[in-house]
Amino acid sequence: MKVSIKHSGKVYDGLELDPTKPGSAFKQTVYETTGVPPDRMKVMIKGGMLKDDTDWSKVGPKEGQVFTVIGAAGELPKPPSTPTAFLEDMDDKELANALNVPVGLQNLGNTCYMNATVQALRSIPELQTALTTYTPPSAQPSQLARNAEASLTTALGEFRPPSCTRYHKAKHLSIYANPSSIGSLYQGMSKTTEPFPPLVFLQGLRQVNPQFAERARSGAGFAQQDADECWSQILTSMTNAGLGRDQGGWIDRYMAGEMETTLQCDEAPDEAPTTTREKILKLQCNIGQSTNYMHTGIMDSLDQKITKNSPSLERDAVYSQHSRVSRLPSNLTVQMVRFYWRTDIGKKAKIMRKVKFPFEFDVLSEGILTEDLAKRLLPVNARLKEIEKDRAERRKVRKRTKVAKKDKEGDVQMDDSNAAPTTADASASEPKPKAELQPGDLPDEKEARTKEADELRSLIHPDVAEDIGANVSGMYDLVAIVTHKGPYADGGHYIGWVRKDELQPPSVPGDSAGDEWYKFDDDKVSIVSQDKIAMLDGGGEDSTAYILLYRSKRLD
Repeated sequence: MKVSIKHSGKVYDGLELDPTKPGSAFKQTVYETTGVPPDRMKVMIKGGMLKDDTDWSKVGPKEGQVFTVIGAAGELPKPPSTPTAFLEDMDDKELANALNVPVGLQNLGNTCYMNATVQALRSIPELQTALTTYTPPSAQPSQLARNAEASLTTALGEFRPPSCTRYHKAKHLSIYANPSSIGSLYQGMSKTTEPFPPLVFLQGLRQVNPQFAERARSGAGFAQQDADECWSQILTSMTNAGLGRDQGGWIDRYMAGEMETTLQCDEAPDEAPTTTREKILKLQCNIGQSTNYMHTGIMDSLDQKITKNSPSLERDAVYSQHSRVSRLPSNLTVQMVRFYWRTDIGKKAKIMRKVKFPFEFDVLSEGILTEDLAKRLLPVNARLKEIEKDRAERRKVRKRTKVAKKDKEGDVQMDDSNAAPTTADASASEPKPKAELQPGDLPDEKEARTKEADELRSLIHPDVAEDIGANVSGMYDLVAIVTHKGPYADGGHYIGWVRKDELQPPSVPGDSAGDEWYKFDDDKVSIVSQDKIAMLDGGGEDSTAYILLYRSKRLD
């Protein structure tokens, strides 16, 4: 209804009064009209003054009624320094920045295996840097395969402008023919909220690896593929294409480890054992009837019995194969070996068994490394564990402090460490080795981490420090997962999961600790808690961890 107010001898007509809203809403209207701040305003109504929570149904206002307003007018509200921006008026880049959510990738027909892989690889910052500076080698007509792999590597780092999503398919083809018009894939994904159709990359993938162009048995569309094969082929293609070739090869430095394997003949103890070393791009977790944890499955894959020709016996014999990791990369891939061939159905079936995986993976403590590498990493490993406990305590105190600040009434108590103990408590209490950290004792987190990092770097073994891209502590954080849903390898659905702070680092280092993750279900992107990630350990046909990407725990 329309009412009037009288203030300082002036009458203001046509003010909007909504009886369904509290009195504070009408006070705001009066403030915008007269400039009298609500805290200095008195609106006279029948029986007294208008309060913020006044029920208008008890006042009974009428159309055209005049209310008297008492109070000194202050400065009228100023317009905002920057114009208000509405979502519908923003372009793609502004919208992406406002919503601050990464985009998904369109499914182009059973391409979820590729989408999940690309999203997981996006969590590696060194890869983004390497792709932006990558220059493919000069094309050689005699090296068609190498040229195709260079194009695939370029396609991962390049993509067409997001505006092309509105173009007709025929126009897409002309864009593909002109690589100079293609923008950066990962950069482009950060500048739009529209799901990307990764057509260029898919074409390159199928050109380099024709198996990904296999048609479905039904004849309708393309067949589902294995995400682990896609992962491996992408890394191999980037290696062959010379990604980071000026720095010794990016994949070899940041993604590849080294395995030392010793073979000893069980049937000929006098035969000298053989030791070899080879590059590895992943650790495998074998899943047997007694496998409950990831590290036990990895150990099963490292110690095996194999049959090979014995030079001393001049026949096939049983050998004990003992493998240990002699180099750890910054980014460690672990594959859950969940698929095996079933001859009775002619398909690769899935092992449903629940296998727990850690969010923090201490490789050194699990016996996976060679003795030599374990000794080199031990000083940093031991000290980093102590520092991580201190960081966790500081993070806990910061969270309690934030809760206390939000509670205006002071009902939330941060702790009772300063409370006077009762007689029983005093007699039962024992001196603690270390006093609990209080909010006032918190150092600046960035400065504290800088000092801690300097101390840790001083403990790094010289040989490890010279190995660029190697893990220096033997400790990792889980940063990305590719899951598979369904009972068979040639069916089902793949989803990518990435720690939110890997794509959007917090303002205070270590504040998030992986509490939230992004779920990349093709073009649908959502945020889930870490508790949801812990449930991806298997036990049924639902999404189950298949590829896990671990990143070296930060020193700072």
